[in-house]
Parts: sequence; structure tokens; C-alpha cells
Amino acid sequence: MPEQLTLSNDPATATLDHLRQEISDKIEPMIDELPYALLDFPDHSNVGDSAIWLGEKRFFKEHAQSPSYVSSLKSHVSNQMEQAIGGGTIFLHGGGNFGTIWKSHQDFRIDLMGRFPGQKIIQLPQSIYFDNYDAVDETARAIEKHGSFTLLVRDQRSYEFARCHFQCEVSLCPDMAFYMEPLERQDPVHDFYYLMRTDFERSVMGKASHPGHSVEIGDWLTEDKLQMKMASAASKLMDFGQSPDTARAMKYDRLAQTRLNRGVGLLSSGRVVVTDRLHGHIISTLLAIPHVTLDNSYGKLQNFIQAWTSEIPFMRTADTLEEAQDLAEGLLS
Repeated sequence: MPEQLTLSNDPATATLDHLRQEISDKIEPMIDELPYALLDFPDHSNVGDSAIWLGEKRFFKEHAQSPSYVSSLKSHVSNQMEQAIGGGTIFLHGGGNFGTIWKSHQDFRIDLMGRFPGQKIIQLPQSIYFDNYDAVDETARAIEKHGSFTLLVRDQRSYEFARCHFQCEVSLCPDMAFYMEPLERQDPVHDFYYLMRTDFERSVMGKASHPGHSVEIGDWLTEDKLQMKMASAASKLMDFGQSPDTARAMKYDRLAQTRLNRGVGLLSSGRVVVTDRLHGHIISTLLAIPHVTLDNSYGKLQNFIQAWTSEIPFMRTADTLEEAQDLAEGLLS
């Protein structure tokens, strides 16, 4: 039986309890007794996607048996998945890649619908963004032809878009990272840590300035390759004798945890965090770090905050870097 979630009078704790309960209420009814797959492991350095994966794995651990097949984009073999799950449900990793920004993930999603028509596919919570209607039409045709696709989305704008364009069940659901194991904040070493995007979703330019204060600015896309190789090597030793599917799942979990630990260290280094990354906000919330959010290029953060986390008392939202600096200094004082 899954753990019972208890609401608290503390606004932040009550919000987190509510989000976890929302996740359970939306996804638990979709689980049956058949073997299932969890696909699109995020085998890359972005900490946020690893946080989502760990939340997904904890959710399924509490509500179901372990997945019978897991894969990343590069490791996926459809015949192996069929042997492992038969006609069971296919769950797709959540995040922010539904649409045209991260094409390889969308291509994989559409190809999967074409290969397995009528087999239940559930897309775990995503944000939606398309930059052209041809791609919207392609996705709509794939969903309609497949006939058994369920789409969970993380914000109201994505929900309205999906209801308008796609013939499938659509449901609003919080980000799965909220279902991770409890996180522990480390001791800060800077007054301010700026976790700022360096990819094409970045919308805020300029450099922060806080005279008289210690400031660190970075992103979490760079990882220690040696550390990741050691994590993979440790998995091979510890998973010796396991089935290939089990060993792969355990390796993925260790890689995700290693990446999450790096992200927790970066965010914890600041007494106050400023970020334009959605999971900079989510993980700062889980760590109870005062923080200021700026939006990305297509409104992902503000859409999410409006849907779920606007009541967090130690979070502020800003439209400009200058405003973020002022709000951050207010949180510090």
C-alpha cells in the first residue's frame, strides 16, 4: 500500500503534500497488474530530468511492481520491450520535450505510437511547446491513429493546447520530481547562487551584480566525466548476476542519483538562489532554499508556478534580471 500523505499547516509543506497527492490521484488509477515499461531514461547531464526520473521510480515503487523494461533513446529495442511486457502499458518519461524543441524525443514518441497501435501509452507530465503547425498536425495524426494515448501535462496552458489539438485523454498533473525521496540541504558558501540556462531556452541576458556579497553563477549541464564513469563501473560490479533488464534499471538509477546530488550541491551553495530553470525552482522548493525565478524562452516556469507552486512563501518571481537581484537581496535580509 502507498504511504498516506498528511497535510500540514505549514504553507510549503502543505503545498508539497498536495502535489504528491495530486500525482497519486491522477496516475494510480492508470496502473494495472500487467508488466509495464518506463522509457526515455534521460542519459544526459541535465539535473532536472534526473530528478524527474527518480520521482517516477519512487512513485512506481510505492504503487506498483518495478518496470519490466526500461530504456534510454539510444538503448531502446522494441522487440526486447515486447518480450518483457507483452501488451502491458508503456509509460514515457516526463519533462519538457513534448513538441519541437527537443526533436529526438518527439520523434521517438511518434515512432512508438506507430509501432504499437492500440497498446496503452501514457505520457507522464510534460510541458508542451510547438513552433510550427505542421509538427502539431503530425503529432495529432499519430495520436488519433494510435487510439490509446494518454497525455499528462504540467500546466494549464499545455492542458488547453492539448485539449484543443489532440484526440486523447488529457490530464493536468504536477511534475514527477515532487515524488522524490526527501532531500537534505547542504551548508551554503555563497550569499547568492545563480543557476542560469546556457542553452537555447535562455531568455534572460546580462550578469548579476551584488556589491559586497559573494556570488556564484553557473549552469548544471557540465558534469565530471570521470565521476560518471565511476558510477557506471560501480553499477557493473554491484549488479553482477542480475538480469540485463534489472542491471540496466539499477545503473540508470545510480546515474540519475549522481546527477541529482550534483544539482543539490550547486543549489545548496547559495543562501539564496536565482534561477531560470524549472527544476532549479522545484529542487530549491524541496530543499526549502529561498529563491527567485525568472522565466525561460516560452513561459515554462511561470505557467508551472501559476498551476502549482505560487503559494510557496520563500519563492519570488521576477520579469527582469534587475528585479531578480532586488528580490534576492530582500530574501537574503
